[in-house]
Amino acid sequence: MDLEPYRGELVAYCYRMLGSYHEAEDLVQETMLRAWKARDRYDRTRASVRTWLYRIATNVCLTALEGRTRRPLPSGLGAPSQDPGAPLTPALDIPWLQPFPDTRFDLEVRADMRLALVAAMQVLPPRQRAVLVLREVLEFTAAEVAEQLGTTSAAVNSALQRARAALAEAGGAVEEVVEPEDAGARAVIQRYVRAFEAADVPALVRLLTQDAVLEMPPVPLWYRGSRDYGRFMDRVFAMRGTGWATTPLTANGQPALAAYAPESDGSHRLHTLQVFTVTAGRVAHNVVFADPRVFEAFGLPGRISSEDFRGFGEFGEFRRER
Repeated sequence: MDLEPYRGELVAYCYRMLGSYHEAEDLVQETMLRAWKARDRYDRTRASVRTWLYRIATNVCLTALEGRTRRPLPSGLGAPSQDPGAPLTPALDIPWLQPFPDTRFDLEVRADMRLALVAAMQVLPPRQRAVLVLREVLEFTAAEVAEQLGTTSAAVNSALQRARAALAEAGGAVEEVVEPEDAGARAVIQRYVRAFEAADVPALVRLLTQDAVLEMPPVPLWYRGSRDYGRFMDRVFAMRGTGWATTPLTANGQPALAAYAPESDGSHRLHTLQVFTVTAGRVAHNVVFADPRVFEAFGLPGRISSEDFRGFGEFGEFRRER
């Protein structure tokens, strides 16, 4: 029985459930181990291998979520800050939502993975979260989900209705995914990158929606509005200088970049990974991650030299001189 072809989609499923890429990998490993040990008891007349694996993965995730608090973004915890000079004190006791490294998985795995949706899903009780993902994203039938959860189709349909209502109230939706390959989104991010590398705050602000959000887990404060976004970026460039370097990525099916701050010796040190939401030709949301474990998941080098860096390339490709 070959289980490896299912690993990628199972990691994506567990990520949607947990909000953590690293935990998702661990839970899928546990799922594979349980499936291998139970392979002699698998009955192909009752379910496909894929459905059977999702049942195991669901049980593993639900067990892992027992007694857990949700993984939020800063914007889900309180009101925005209006002080661009507020202390940047990380809240390391909060299990923050993590981004998903797209380039490690097939395109099909990334559907409905954007950060805002995964964050909204975190408000759902674990079983409702499982029903929503299994039914709406993975398109299992109500009967299949009932089998996976050990319940009835009627209970699954009821849980799905409650999950949809709660998700709508939290501002999430399973449709309207913006792909980073979209030409308009690419053009916006390319202009953003040029302004960012030049530390040109007025140019950055012109690329933002009026209510643009900037947040920076593990720092719990966040900003709303192009004015406060710009004021905070003035602070960043005043602290870290100009002449930044970036490399393009994708995360959660969204355009992203790794930002490298200039060092005195001419090199650049990894500073943040930034994930963008582009709406109607403007940047509407930027989630800025500074967690070393996030950098590790994306395989980002901690430092690049001027010889290494060649500028803005294709999304998902770190361009180096060979």
